[in-house]
This record gives sequence, C-alpha cells and structure tokens, in this order.
Amino acid sequence: MKDACAFLGESSARFTASEITTHGRARALDGDEARLGVVDDVFYATMNAPVPGAQWTGIVTSVAREMLRSGKVDGVICVGSAADDSRAPEPVLATTDEEILATRGVKPSLSPNLKVLAEVEARGIKKLLFIGVGCSVSALRAVEPYLGLEKLYVVGTNCTDNGPREGFNKFVNAASEDPDTVMHYEFMQDYQVHLKHTDGSYEKVPYFCLPANDLVDVIAPSCYSCFDYVNGLADLVVGYMGVPYMDKPMDKHPQYVTVRNARGQEMVDMISDKLTRTPSTSTGDHRQFVMQTVIADDEAKLGRGPEKPAPRFVGKTIAWILTKIGPKGKSFGFYSLDYHVIRNYIYVNRVWGSKRASEHVPEYAKQIVKEYDVDGAVSARLKLRLPSKSR
Repeated sequence: MKDACAFLGESSARFTASEITTHGRARALDGDEARLGVVDDVFYATMNAPVPGAQWTGIVTSVAREMLRSGKVDGVICVGSAADDSRAPEPVLATTDEEILATRGVKPSLSPNLKVLAEVEARGIKKLLFIGVGCSVSALRAVEPYLGLEKLYVVGTNCTDNGPREGFNKFVNAASEDPDTVMHYEFMQDYQVHLKHTDGSYEKVPYFCLPANDLVDVIAPSCYSCFDYVNGLADLVVGYMGVPYMDKPMDKHPQYVTVRNARGQEMVDMISDKLTRTPSTSTGDHRQFVMQTVIADDEAKLGRGPEKPAPRFVGKTIAWILTKIGPKGKSFGFYSLDYHVIRNYIYVNRVWGSKRASEHVPEYAKQIVKEYDVDGAVSARLKLRLPSKSR
C-alpha cells in the first residue's frame, strides 16, 4: 500500500495517469467532474425488489450476483464478516450466489481486501469482480498489470472516515441507546445518523448530539490524508452522499450511482430491468455551510469543542431547520466532500509540512481549497500554521 497509494509522491500526475489508464481520460477540472471524478452517467436508483438483509436496497449485491450468474466473472472479491464477530470485516473470494449473499451490508471498518488476490491466483480465477473502497481500488489498479486477469470489473463505494474495528464499537456506544444491536449506520441528509438494529428498527441521532471531542480517534490517520472520497478509479460507484433524504428507511431509500466507463455501464445493464432510476437533483448553496463545519471539527480535534453534546430535543430541532434550509441532493454531497477535502488538507499540512503536503494533495483537491481561501484569511482562525519548509 505504501508504494501503491495514488496520493504518495507526485500525486497529481500519478492519480491522473491512473484515471487515463482506467477510464481512457482524466477528469475535467471544471464543472462537476472536478469533485465527482470521471463521469459518464449519474442517477439515483433503488432495486424494485430490495434484497432481504441488505443495508440499502441491494444494488451492489445484485450487480455481483448477476455478473457471477452470467459468467462474466468467475469470482467476486467482497467483504464478509469474521466468523466470531459480525462487525469485523473479512474479505472473501465469492464464487457462489450464497457466498455473495452472505456478504450483504456495509462494513464501516478497514478491510485488507487485496490479501484475497493470492487466492485468486491459486484458484485460477481469470475474470474477476472487485468490490472495495478507494484505497483498496487504488492499490488494485497499481498491481492490475501483474495479475494475469482476462477481465477485471471494479465496483466502488464512497468512503470517508473509516477506521479500525474498535472504532465501530466506540462510535455506536457513544451514539446509540442500544449499541449491542446496531448492525449498520449512515450519516443521512436529514443531519442525523441513522442506526439500523438487528430487529430492523432504526434509531436517529442528530449529528449535534454526538460527543465530537471523544470521537476524533475513531477515524484512521490514513483517512485524514485521503482525497478519494468518490472512489475515482472504480468503474461503477454506488453510494449515498448525493441523495436528498426522502423520509424512508435505508432499505427502501435511493442511492447515488456513478458510471465512469463502459465496464461500469455493462454492470448497470445487468440489472437495469430490476432498477427504478430517477435523475439526480441539487438545491441550495453548499458553500456557506462548509467552513462552519470545518471550524467546528477542528475545534473538536484540538479538544476545544463543546464539553457536552446538544440535548436530544435541541439536536432534533437544529436538524429539522437545516433540512429545510440547507443544501439538498448533489449540493449536500458537495458540502460533505468539500468539508472532508479541506479538513484533510489542514491535516496533511499540519502533520507533514507544506512541501510534502503540496506533493501529496491532487490538483482537483487544491482547486477546492482555493475556493475557500483556506491558505489566506481563514488559516489564522483555524490555527493552520502552514510551515514554510517540510518538517
């Protein structure tokens, strides 16, 4: 990983080269592609008949099943759960429908998916579907020329703020009134964390009711230096960040589907007759909310956040107001993306120094930083202290 990560060394040239090799072109640095990466098509979608037990409606699971059933691939690398811990991710090479179904649901912890490549070689798999987050996909693309595969398809998910297995427990213990039964969670556009329990019920906790000061260590340090929230090197990406909250539980709620190339379209086509598609939407100005979130997060990271989280009724009221007046749809997605880019930019400059950070941060992320003047008037308020020389 230390050699394969697209954000080490001359990251702009390295990531651009990977985009060109993967998609036939690099992202445009103007318009939506500057944030979303290479895009052929973007839409909202749900499965007409949701997959039982899936966290959402089962789009990723359905793609994997159809690709295997059709013979387009011989195996699927996906993330299951450890036999003795349902919350601990365990990458597997699935070659049956039952094995794919057993991996349903997002596992919000770091997973070493590439370790299964040894099994791919040992079992003689030549047509492979890989499912993973951006860091795994980036490393996969680096070794792709050496795998001897006849065909490789990649489905990605949006990813940010991942962490070690212990971080899952710490987060749900802080967020939930019944943490032991939490299966999945998602930060939704109604400004609440939706926690799904084993009995199928949902618990909704406003962002503002989380103890921010106590949760800064649930995120892996590597995630603070990542600029690939959108999984730019996957053929097809399925996530949530760009969909307005529609007052539905996750297993009935649309997701955001990004098709990056012909392989991505081929995978969508496998399930197109089972999908309900709607155009993406965007309302509101996300920019006015970004720096407020960055500053609040920075204060928490420095141990200067609120001593106690907001009472539940206050948090619910704030969430309701922001849902009414705040950005929605793609604009909310850009709010989340811009916040994470700026937060991570501050982190790499603080920890590594400006010279190494400048090499590390890709051009598209630097453009976002410039829009908010992070190196100018805001830097003193954030106590960024950009050093003049690398440490």
